[in-house]
Amino acid sequence: MTTERKKIHPHKFTLWVGLGSIVMMFAGLTSAYIVKRSQANWVTFDLPSVFWYSTAVMVASSLAVILALRNFRERMMQRYRVMMMISSLLGVLFIVLQVIGFSQLWNKGVTLQASVSFSFLYVIVGLHAVHVIGGVLALWVMLLRSYSSKVRNYSIVPVELMNTYWHFVDLLWIYLLVFLLMIR
Repeated sequence: MTTERKKIHPHKFTLWVGLGSIVMMFAGLTSAYIVKRSQANWVTFDLPSVFWYSTAVMVASSLAVILALRNFRERMMQRYRVMMMISSLLGVLFIVLQVIGFSQLWNKGVTLQASVSFSFLYVIVGLHAVHVIGGVLALWVMLLRSYSSKVRNYSIVPVELMNTYWHFVDLLWIYLLVFLLMIR
């Protein structure tokens, strides 16, 4: 009797290794944040409400990616393209809302030089923004490739990878928002 082992696609394995390293990086940063907040010069701050709006936008973008994956599986390419466009535009809107939120913080004196607690905030959320920007760029590349007449490969793997990554940055943001609200 032979048993067949289900193998993970090499790109999926690589993505999971990458996500694991990102988790470790943010775990280290949030742990350092917790340790540093016990210092006498630690300053607390309130997050602007625009961060809640950006969270809703990111969740909506994740829902659009789910629909894009479903449409790709059903080979409904026009709907796939629409959902990818919506998701990428919502990703850009998320970034714009983050910039607005940080502009509001900056105007209230929450600057990099003002306190180590503010520096942690900018580093942690800034690194998340870099990952979102990378995800938006990947969404655009996949969208553009879906219009190419040269490439007619219906491999689901890239769409699944993008889906996983986009949900990851969504969940990471939710974790960071809750963390920053709870541990101030």
